[in-house]
Amino acid sequence: MEENMDILKRIRSEYKTFSKGQKRIADYIEEHYEKTSKMTATKLGEASNVSESTVVRFATQLGYEGYPEFQKALQKRIKNEINSVQRLTLTYDSLTEENACEMVLKTDIDNLKRTYEEMDPKAYMSAARMIAGAKRIFIVAGRSTNVLAEFLKHYLSYIIDDVRVVETGNLAETLEEIVNIGSEDVMIGISFPRYSANTFEALKYSRDLGAGIIALTDSDISPISNLSDVCLYAKSDMASIADSLVAPLSVTNALITTVSMLKKEETINTMSTMEKLWAEYGVYDAKPREDKDE
Repeated sequence: MEENMDILKRIRSEYKTFSKGQKRIADYIEEHYEKTSKMTATKLGEASNVSESTVVRFATQLGYEGYPEFQKALQKRIKNEINSVQRLTLTYDSLTEENACEMVLKTDIDNLKRTYEEMDPKAYMSAARMIAGAKRIFIVAGRSTNVLAEFLKHYLSYIIDDVRVVETGNLAETLEEIVNIGSEDVMIGISFPRYSANTFEALKYSRDLGAGIIALTDSDISPISNLSDVCLYAKSDMASIADSLVAPLSVTNALITTVSMLKKEETINTMSTMEKLWAEYGVYDAKPREDKDE
């Protein structure tokens, strides 16, 4: 078995060796692989008109340890390759104009709930301590997740002197920005489906140079998961044309809060200075500032 072979290619290459029942499973997956990734072995068996045990044998014959590993490989394939049009097609199967608001909000609530239930407290605190103890913080996040990077930078800059968002438009320029990253620094990578190739390369390069790596992503099948010293998972299932970043933002917000508590004295001093500055220049006051010399 080729370890990195695409799961659909693997199924096609083994098709002639399958039993009649296994061929029905293969045919169903070929036609409905987006839906199959969320099916239990029992459900896939029912959809293919075979027994659950036949589904499990099908997975093991392909070289997987069991159905869960087979399902994970299928999910990885979908997350890496399904395009926006296919996502919309799946979305529109369950949405109407009348229920769109309700369904999107429910999806975000569910993402938050599952993120909370599956959060690893030890990993979370380890990430917060890494950030609090770093000399410099680099944040890399491609495309829509860049808003999370900017949010994180904005608030961490009140606590840590040197926080940078790394540009990801061009890989060569990305690597140039982190060429001096080292063991005292921390690189935070944020990546959700469809995963950014440049984010992966930036984390790999940073790890090779000895930087601490924190990944914020959706699951352990994410490409950046294995690159990190600490990995935090946040659910981002999409119920609309826009990526759902509600749960990832909540985790980001929690990290900012915990880091500020770990560096309480620095945070209070900085915010006291900022409050004086904001008051002097009327940052949060709509009235025009009066010139003291007049």
